[in-house]
Amino acid sequence: MVQTEGAGDEGGRGPSTWDRFIQDGVGDKDIAVDSYNHYKEDVQLLKNMGADTYRFSISWSRILPDGTVAGGVNQEGVNFYNSFINELVKNGITPFVTLFHFDLPQALQDKYEGFLSRQIVDDFKAYADICYHNFGDRVKYWTTINEPQIFGPYGYETRNPNPKPATDPYLATHNIILAHAAAVKHYKEKYQPTQGGEIGVSPTVEWFEPYGDTPHDKDAAKRAFDFLVGWFMEPLVFGDYPFIMKALIRDGLPEFTKAEKDLVKGSFDFIGVNYYTSRYALSQHFDKDDNYSTFSQYQYAELKVDRNGKPIGDRTPGSTQMYIYPQGLRDALIYMKKEYNNPKFYVTENGRG
Repeated sequence: MVQTEGAGDEGGRGPSTWDRFIQDGVGDKDIAVDSYNHYKEDVQLLKNMGADTYRFSISWSRILPDGTVAGGVNQEGVNFYNSFINELVKNGITPFVTLFHFDLPQALQDKYEGFLSRQIVDDFKAYADICYHNFGDRVKYWTTINEPQIFGPYGYETRNPNPKPATDPYLATHNIILAHAAAVKHYKEKYQPTQGGEIGVSPTVEWFEPYGDTPHDKDAAKRAFDFLVGWFMEPLVFGDYPFIMKALIRDGLPEFTKAEKDLVKGSFDFIGVNYYTSRYALSQHFDKDDNYSTFSQYQYAELKVDRNGKPIGDRTPGSTQMYIYPQGLRDALIYMKKEYNNPKFYVTENGRG
């Protein structure tokens, strides 16, 4: 509900990094569609549409205004989500809940730079515990983190106040994966036996078609997928980062300890797939003297939206980044099924504006 809830300064909610990010933006950023005050009407709209499931996110800073249990639980926030979930269930709509959707409590960013600190793992687990405890009797589908690639790699490369693109994306992503895994382990051990729910994560998924029919471009498409999807999926399935990432990234990519590998491997019941678009991948020349500083450069792949002047699909209205390529979802799911030991999938985001 980070996109819909609004009411950023109502109900005891603390500020989040998203608030600060958009504070110089345009429009009624604090209102959104004001679902905080109109959730009952929203649920009736869902019911009238025939929807039987609703996916939404909980605002961490509405539950814990300063991000920590020690700082105090905002009971008004807990009451709001209880009422919202009850309204969904009463109307025959299954809640599908995301714990984190880009809106980190600003207090944790100020305190220890958020996901750049290992401390985030324990704080996220403690926040997740409050949600499981208060809502898990009715919520049977949990995703820990929405699109970790957007918040981790891209967020910490381009939008960190003091970006260190050679190290920050890797460190933040490492801690995101550990935070996810810790929250999953806690749910499975303490709550799943009695609540009977499922838990997973929702990564961004794109498909990459080789630009040309050459081995180099086919390899480039594989590298691009590994750097986007494999970066998260391989640790969750196999306990470590993709081989190609470890081979190409000279500095900055953390190593999992034995304990971390054991924590991360198998830390999901399902994978939520957020798919909107695809790209062509054109191989770039390898040079041992390349002085690259960002993860996207290490792919040695140029990602293109067209081939010989023809776009990969129709452009989504209102977007310069999304091109409609439905077969990419099919191809990505088939590939992930084969490469990642046939996990359970839910398509958690898809479509066009």
